[in-house]
Amino acid sequence: MSDKFAQKELKRGSPIQVFYSGNSKLFPTISHAKGLYMWDTNGKKYFDASSGPVATNLGHANPNVLEAMRIQSEKVCFASYSVFENEPNKTLAKNLVKLAGPNFDQAFIVSGGSEAIESAFKLAKQYAVAIGEPKRSKILSREVSYHGSTLGAFAASGDTETHAAFGSMAKLMPKVKTPFSYRVPQNYDIDSFARECVRDLEATIIKEGPDTILAFIVESVGGLATGALVAPDFYYKAIRDICSKYGILLIYDDVMAGAGRTGTFLSAQHWPEANPDLVVLAKGISAGYTPLGAVLAPNKIVKEVVKSGGFLHGHTYVANPLSCAVANAVVTEMIDANLIKNASIMGTYLKDQLKKLAHKTQIIGDVRGKGLLLAIELVKDKQTKEILSSDARAVYRLLEIGIEEGVLLYTRKTSGGIYGEWVMVTPALTITKNQVDELIKLLSYSIIRLENELITYKFLEDISRKN
Repeated sequence: MSDKFAQKELKRGSPIQVFYSGNSKLFPTISHAKGLYMWDTNGKKYFDASSGPVATNLGHANPNVLEAMRIQSEKVCFASYSVFENEPNKTLAKNLVKLAGPNFDQAFIVSGGSEAIESAFKLAKQYAVAIGEPKRSKILSREVSYHGSTLGAFAASGDTETHAAFGSMAKLMPKVKTPFSYRVPQNYDIDSFARECVRDLEATIIKEGPDTILAFIVESVGGLATGALVAPDFYYKAIRDICSKYGILLIYDDVMAGAGRTGTFLSAQHWPEANPDLVVLAKGISAGYTPLGAVLAPNKIVKEVVKSGGFLHGHTYVANPLSCAVANAVVTEMIDANLIKNASIMGTYLKDQLKKLAHKTQIIGDVRGKGLLLAIELVKDKQTKEILSSDARAVYRLLEIGIEEGVLLYTRKTSGGIYGEWVMVTPALTITKNQVDELIKLLSYSIIRLENELITYKFLEDISRKN
């Protein structure tokens, strides 16, 4: 199996995939896209089952978004936030905080998720300084997590592989246990382990010094790092209470889980008694049509920062009028087409179909998630939940097979796969029942092919021969 994917000599101008895949296997070249489908330059059609990296929530080539892009581009594409306010930014901010509910009053618009995470951290820090708590600087996060690729966001992410590569370049932040729902430690069940994670959070705060902890950041519904992990309901109220007890800000990373994907605009709206202090959005609020991220904050925090002299932070594309106009069209389309409700309804149907597929296969050990933020976990043995050998490249090979079968998936091995291997199943919020059935059919073909390869290369036992 390894010979098939052996590296070739790199050539000048090699495509960017070489950097990420570790080999020089060429991916197809995109030609055009519409709705949930994409076509390469050879005319082959693909079903976008992951919304790219869980970003294209409206699908491709939405006419209302494209028209908003055209109209704004003819007015002004760029105006520096240090000189001008602009109407698209003000309109987008009002729409976001309205959808977010009464706990948030302001939106700070940047050009992506990592920027938004960095902005949330700096806003939290400046708030702490403004209220006379300058010692607070540590950002707690979970042992298995992903919050962005910039050094500040990386420092608060939990991934042993990237820590080994880049850890010396940043001050890594303290980590707490992750409330896994599938592969939990021995002598625990899902609920008891989630309670252990809550205890670990408080113990870590006490160990580090409560007056040194600035914030605790979580993906309330997991993204790629945990494969759509959802903790038991009580976990969210428990961590809210602990943060409140010690004066620590609770930040929800909704880069993937926000913008309607889980069946509510913010993932926090599933647990209204456990509202965070800050929320970070990206991906779905601009749906892949333009780079954009946002931090949602209450006036309680913003007022103190303004009183202290203003936010000491910014990027070139803060409040960019073109991006804001596009994102506003995305949000408007999401509401007008009732896509948040569709994400809930189609998410339930898709999850049920994935569970049925899991029963028919040897290697799908778990199906999890909320709304249309779903994932399947691949295993060697369903009974023991044994992880497949890293030499099998199982999840990466599934992506390659998917491309051949005409279905686009998304994955990455967190910490080199030591916690398990999963593939995101996160189609656009516009998906219909018939399209769910089409997705399942294509995914089934791909899973069967992968199983046969794993048996051939002795990474999986041939159960049919055994029986």
